[in-house]
Amino acid sequence: MSDVFSGIKHLLLKTDGISIDNNSFKLHYKATTFVLIASSLLLTQKHYFSDPIDCLEVGSVASDVLDTYCWITDVYTVPSLLDGKIGKDFAHEGVGKSNQGDRDYHKYYQWVTLFVFFQALLFYVPRYIWKIWEGGKVKMLVSELNTPIVDEDVKKKRLDLMVDYFNINLHQHKAYAIKYIVCEILNFVNVILQIFFTDLFLGFEFRKYGTDVLNFTGQDIGTRHDPMDRVFPKVTNCIFYQMGRSGSFEKETTMCVMPLNVLNEKIFIFLWFW
Repeated sequence: MSDVFSGIKHLLLKTDGISIDNNSFKLHYKATTFVLIASSLLLTQKHYFSDPIDCLEVGSVASDVLDTYCWITDVYTVPSLLDGKIGKDFAHEGVGKSNQGDRDYHKYYQWVTLFVFFQALLFYVPRYIWKIWEGGKVKMLVSELNTPIVDEDVKKKRLDLMVDYFNINLHQHKAYAIKYIVCEILNFVNVILQIFFTDLFLGFEFRKYGTDVLNFTGQDIGTRHDPMDRVFPKVTNCIFYQMGRSGSFEKETTMCVMPLNVLNEKIFIFLWFW
């Protein structure tokens, strides 16, 4: 699996020779961006996590047809069938007969990979803007001073140039400071917006997701219902309509296994706490 992360590890986690920001800033464009891109790449690895959806063959409809159809349409679970005992009250949590008003459609599933990658880009935007605004000023000032071994004459000369520069340009870097502060504010605003954006994407389940999971771990085994199964169900329903031989419509309902939700639930619970 290391081959999946090798490229982005070199790109995002390499050590900068010259730092133009602080550690908090680095958490946004290095750590968070790395986690998001790595998650996006991981979700595309079929040889590790199988196909994104596998549906049970019903009637004359082949399973591969159902897989494709249910992947591009909306699978759903039944909220009224979430509480109970598997094998007694239902085949699987959220799977069974329902009416139109008692269905929770999971429209996010096929978009998770792109959504997480888009979030990674948004976390890198403030860094990109700051690099343009900073314009290599710090690199110019510390030129020849950022090497492990520096000749004393070169060191004294460069330090004298730096002192002269700051004396001449005293109080002339207000715009520079304001630009940096703006980028830090962008980082903060981005985090807040991403919380609401993710909450909207997951059907308004994200903001309470972490607290629900914590409450779940404190409940007695056998009486608790995993909130991760509600947000990221492993088994869902899918309705397939087809034309019968007589020209009438036929309705087939099948169960679909969602393997990637095993990974999705772990990714989003980590992001909630992060």
